[in-house]
Amino acid sequence: MIELIINGKPERLDDAPTVLALLEARQLAGKRLAVERNGEIVPKGQHAHTLLADGDRLEIVVAVGGG
Repeated sequence: MIELIINGKPERLDDAPTVLALLEARQLAGKRLAVERNGEIVPKGQHAHTLLADGDRLEIVVAVGGG
């Protein structure tokens, strides 16, 4: 089990998923969003290859359209 801080809130996960697996579990995969891990942006092309580790701090920002 790992502990992450996601958008300022502590969360526990059963395993160490990739960024993409986390987004899929939250039904966010394929949406326009930005992911920051420990202060650095994770490029969309790296979501499937970026493993999450205990203590990581993530910010997930979903783009909202409108006018």
